[in-house]
Amino acid sequence: MAEHTDKKVSLYTLGCKLNFAETSTIGRQFETKGYQKVDFSESADVVVINTCSVTDHADKKCRQVIKKARKLNPDAYIAVVGCYAQLQPSKISQINGVDLVVGTQDKFKVADLVNKYQSIGLAQIHACAINEVKGYNSSFSVGDRTRSFLKVQDGCDYFCSFCTIPYARGMSRNSSIADVVQNAQKIADSGVKEIVLTGVNIGDFGRSTGEDFLSLIKALNDIEGIKRYRISSIEPNLLTNEIIQFVAASDKFMPHFHIPLQSGNNKMLSLMKRKYQRELYQERVEYIKNIMPDAFIGCDVIVGHPGESQEDFLTTYRFIEDMDVSALHVFTYSDRKDALSYKIKQKVNPKEKARRSEALQELSNLKKRAFYSEFIGHRADVLFEKQQAADNMSGFTKNYIKVEHPYDKDLVGQIRHVNLDQLSDSGNVGVSLINNNVYELS
Repeated sequence: MAEHTDKKVSLYTLGCKLNFAETSTIGRQFETKGYQKVDFSESADVVVINTCSVTDHADKKCRQVIKKARKLNPDAYIAVVGCYAQLQPSKISQINGVDLVVGTQDKFKVADLVNKYQSIGLAQIHACAINEVKGYNSSFSVGDRTRSFLKVQDGCDYFCSFCTIPYARGMSRNSSIADVVQNAQKIADSGVKEIVLTGVNIGDFGRSTGEDFLSLIKALNDIEGIKRYRISSIEPNLLTNEIIQFVAASDKFMPHFHIPLQSGNNKMLSLMKRKYQRELYQERVEYIKNIMPDAFIGCDVIVGHPGESQEDFLTTYRFIEDMDVSALHVFTYSDRKDALSYKIKQKVNPKEKARRSEALQELSNLKKRAFYSEFIGHRADVLFEKQQAADNMSGFTKNYIKVEHPYDKDLVGQIRHVNLDQLSDSGNVGVSLINNNVYELS
């Protein structure tokens, strides 16, 4: 039973889908304390900012959000949690307006900690060393009629050269299959149609429970009410033939993969301390396309990592150009003092990093446009989402083609059968409904 209070809480999320799942869970914990959740732009008594620290830009964004929160709510109690809070608690506590900094171990206790520290009047740090972080906290997002982000795993043991996640979230650990299934059923009962499985390294699922990712997705496939599952991101060395085959045979797991590449150059992959070479990545892509020709494959790429020469970059560019992937998520490398790559002396200058990033982004646009064009004139099932602009709404096909349609509130959260008519100026695909009946997957 929820406690009673007249207080309001607003929450702001920076970073990944995993953070969104966790922020939503933290928000529900405040509601059990009797708080009313309000939008970040509204007046609130408590503001919780869940941070990211994947790049230096993410750190800067965090500081900007803190300042904005203080400007919007001069008298609010501001709590900062998440990855940046774990990595730089002292620095954050010195930002004007911050009242509480909570590290990884206790971020799901922030509602209790706010009540405990609110009367003290001094910035408090509640964080332990990352090697002391234990246990696992289940999370999932609610409030969107279309999809939910469901956390299945946390932390990472890989220690890639460019990454601070092991220092921010700790070692790999996960929920049990039974717990994940229970949460997925709660999501299904709320009327949500799609679940996105999230984590830091979800292919590593089962390390702390003696289970495995394939068994997890088989169990989730049997839940009634959920029409679609998407796997947010999975390492190529953990994406097995059996997982791919299961997705291909499933009516619920979508033909959509996001597989981090980071570099198409084996020298750089070694320098990055990745656990595969480019030949394995290419093999994974070819296997997916062989049994699922319509599958969307997205990949992460980092440009400007220390030690990356112009020829190294060109090798990556040509590798991606020749491969049947659908889009890129391009990251411009930024130095992180906690990351192993910080010590590598051969840095790439900012202008060159920007040039390489722009080149890959243009390649990504070409890849996506070519992929979308393959399906113009075809029919597809689209799960429609909320309003995108003044007069349009968006949605996604099974294979992650983003479509747009004149806004109709009755379509939100519905799966409809459509014609994929033409590429729009925005780069999406304009669609028309085939009939006026709600189309549900069997």
